[in-house]
Amino acid sequence: MKVAGVESLGADHAEAVALAVLDAAYLYRTTKPSAAPAPALAKVSVVADDKEQAKALGTGLARGSAIGNGVTLAREMANRPGNLCTPSHLATEAKRLGREFGLKVEVLDQKAIQKLGMGSFLAVAQGSEEPPRFIVMHYQGGKARQAPTVLVGKGITFDSGGISLKPGEGMDEMKFDMGGAASVLGTMRAVAELKPAVNLVGIIAATENVPSGMAVKPGDVVNSMSGQTIEILNTDAEGRLILCDALTYSERFKPAAVIDIATLTGACVIALGAVRTGLFSPDDGLASALQAAGDAALDPCWRMPLDDEYDEALKSNFADMANVGGRPGGSITAAMFLKRFAGKLRWAHLDIAGTAWKSGAAKGATGRPVGLLTHYVLSQKA
Repeated sequence: MKVAGVESLGADHAEAVALAVLDAAYLYRTTKPSAAPAPALAKVSVVADDKEQAKALGTGLARGSAIGNGVTLAREMANRPGNLCTPSHLATEAKRLGREFGLKVEVLDQKAIQKLGMGSFLAVAQGSEEPPRFIVMHYQGGKARQAPTVLVGKGITFDSGGISLKPGEGMDEMKFDMGGAASVLGTMRAVAELKPAVNLVGIIAATENVPSGMAVKPGDVVNSMSGQTIEILNTDAEGRLILCDALTYSERFKPAAVIDIATLTGACVIALGAVRTGLFSPDDGLASALQAAGDAALDPCWRMPLDDEYDEALKSNFADMANVGGRPGGSITAAMFLKRFAGKLRWAHLDIAGTAWKSGAAKGATGRPVGLLTHYVLSQKA
């Protein structure tokens, strides 16, 4: 029944219902057998006034269910401890998704990564006994020649800071430092379930960042896949070191757009808190599309500046650039670092350090920004 002055239910409302139901039903149990049983829900009914509305509600429920399943996967991956969710574990999960949804999945081992010349990525990995993995997933729903969207996820499965060691308090939460990788897995799952007429590539650079006698040191200079050299002033600024090689790798797909997703900087948490993801892009059209997708998904972001003057902080006397530019504007200089490797790309960077997980009594992964990313990909349908 339609009531004057009251908005009729539509696809967006139905999507929100499905997301709320799946959020309420999720309970982490993988390493906690004593956890209470997950809430059981027998049925959810959404009533339509007519066939047109029923169709819209059906579309919204399907979209919300797919996104919710993707969010659940991202939360589950990020919630698992670092001794379980290793780079190899992420690769295994990607292969499982490939079998379930017909995705093409490639997993490159350390030897293959070395052959590609990813010296920056490998510099981060060299301190750990857990072997790195470079994961590439393909969803082919569009025409063969249709340029894909490429998602690049930071997959640091545990970040101690390396030789630039983090304080002990709260270090357990650094298992969440692969939230970008988790969101790529979740988005690939959501898109594969919805089957839109788009092409999508998901890339995950996965490793640990830990100290050892083999670990990279402050002052070391490494060669990136792009040929640019990097002076590593702080080994705890490692996410950008793995992402830069992944961005260079993404060029081979001749993408329509490349979006990297990373729990990159504490500075972004200071700037935006836990409400909005930080969005950085020199492309106004791409930035606007991502902001619109975030608003539609109730997974908002906020565009941050990329003025050329910020790049001055990355100058080095011993390499083409330094990997950090000091505390002022730290999230911006991190994005400026990545921008140096995205010159051939239509590129955006999402800093999810404030939105990927919650601390305190509600500690756990949020699954963001799977909703934002899925809405963006769906908006690219031909």
